[in-house]
Amino acid sequence: FEVEHVSLAKKADLFMVAPATADIAAKLAYGICDDMLTTTFLACECPKYVVPSMNTRMYNNPVTQDNLNRLSQYGVHVIRPESGYLACGDTGTGKMPEPEVLFGYIEREIARPKDMKGKHVIVTAGATQESMDPVRFITNHSTGKMGFALARECVLRGADVCIVKASVSAEVPGFCTVVEALSAGAMYEEVMRRASLADYIFMAAAVADYTPAVKADHKIKKKDGDLSIDLSRTKDILKDLGLNRTDNQFLCGFSMETENLEENSRAKLIRKNVDMIVANNLKDPGAGFGTDTNLVTLITKKGSTHLPLLSKEDTAKAIVDAALAR
Repeated sequence: FEVEHVSLAKKADLFMVAPATADIAAKLAYGICDDMLTTTFLACECPKYVVPSMNTRMYNNPVTQDNLNRLSQYGVHVIRPESGYLACGDTGTGKMPEPEVLFGYIEREIARPKDMKGKHVIVTAGATQESMDPVRFITNHSTGKMGFALARECVLRGADVCIVKASVSAEVPGFCTVVEALSAGAMYEEVMRRASLADYIFMAAAVADYTPAVKADHKIKKKDGDLSIDLSRTKDILKDLGLNRTDNQFLCGFSMETENLEENSRAKLIRKNVDMIVANNLKDPGAGFGTDTNLVTLITKKGSTHLPLLSKEDTAKAIVDAALAR
């Protein structure tokens, strides 16, 4: 014989109440159990989430706010509502977040073992932009997909993740601190400022090797004949990270090649003093910029691991697995 609400509670990995009315939030805050929902909620020992959704005036009422704060004090995660058009016809705070947003909370909680809990991670992503004048800049085709996949994977594993991003077109993952750094110089400053606190650094951004030596104050006007632009070498972020690395810090660089992939990438590994290089060949189908897949080789001092063609999410998982297995 099983008591239904207790047996159900024992099976749950996570309990989310969405939407949670003002009435149910009040009951849950004070342990009132008068139906299947409230009795099961009280019997659960798994992580619990409450998603308040109601009229703006009801949500802002001090009684409701006290009940939500009380739930938080008991360890219940309260996902605050969004603003928008409400069922009552009003517009304001009280709208339940979209299902994809709520699923993100569920995924973060239970999708992976928390083998990076307490770790600080920096991930760079996107394409830097090197200005020639107020109108034009030099850049590349990176979308940020691979860097964002890595950031998301580390979040799922419990890490505290900071994304230092240049120009991107991919969707930025949630639950990360995001720092804007459009140019190679700005990315250098932002990464080096935070590097000493990081346990893992994944340099997935496509950073320009050269930048215009002089940025024109006004738009460069078209003239007859050719135009030449002097370029200066940018600061090497990965090299300086390797020179100034802290004890037990894991550094991962990326290498995109069109020939001699392993030879060039292994030389980069040694030259930059890093733990791993993730290398791919731009000419391989399914690899490179803007794709949803990647075909990479993980290069360390111990050897090379050739991964099959994978989604960038699965590629990120393999990269993080390799970093943790060092």
